[in-house]
Amino acid sequence: MKILIVDDDLELLSLISYALRQAGYLTVEASDGAVALSTFEAESPALVILDVNLPRLSGLEVCRRIRAAGATPVMMLTVRGAEEDQVQALDLGADDYLTKPFSPRTLLARVRALLRRAGGAARPAPLAAGDFSLDLEGQAVQVAGGAPVRLTRLELRLLQLLLANAGHTLSSERLLRHVWGARASDDRQLLKQLVHRLRQKIETDAASPRYLVTLSGVGYALRADGREE
Repeated sequence: MKILIVDDDLELLSLISYALRQAGYLTVEASDGAVALSTFEAESPALVILDVNLPRLSGLEVCRRIRAAGATPVMMLTVRGAEEDQVQALDLGADDYLTKPFSPRTLLARVRALLRRAGGAARPAPLAAGDFSLDLEGQAVQVAGGAPVRLTRLELRLLQLLLANAGHTLSSERLLRHVWGARASDDRQLLKQLVHRLRQKIETDAASPRYLVTLSGVGYALRADGREE
């Protein structure tokens, strides 16, 4: 289940994303209104968490456009006491609002409530595709019906995003942001090492991977059935 988080405060953006990833959700991020809309169109998230005050295009305008496009739940983030923003957000179609500061537990509870009201599962469902079955709560993966293999948290985050986009190439930048957050440095060697460790656990021969393949100069893709495209 994918959630779009939009905030120009990169530290808060990273904290929200981290809390949601820890709870098993996929996250995509944007730090201004224009990027938020393009990301929303490209990613089709199940929920949007949207700050009111954004550069380039206000959060209220982003909310209005998202609501005009469909019924995707929107949670607005407002500063404490900004009643006018809260009223305007609800009038524009926001489903809920949360005042800053807030705790991760409160955020997760409100996210689950919104997803339930929208008719979706409140908690992320297990991911399965091709030869792979990923147990998010147990932090383990089964490949081709084999015994469950325990994953580290970083390996789990990496495989979760790859499996959710099985068959599609993901850029190194996107993988870095998902695994390490909005402030991830462009350290491709760090990602390369993590990919190597994950291959040791999911491949029969890590030196000649069938599943987790490198697209030179582009990024990585997971071939869930082990067959070449």
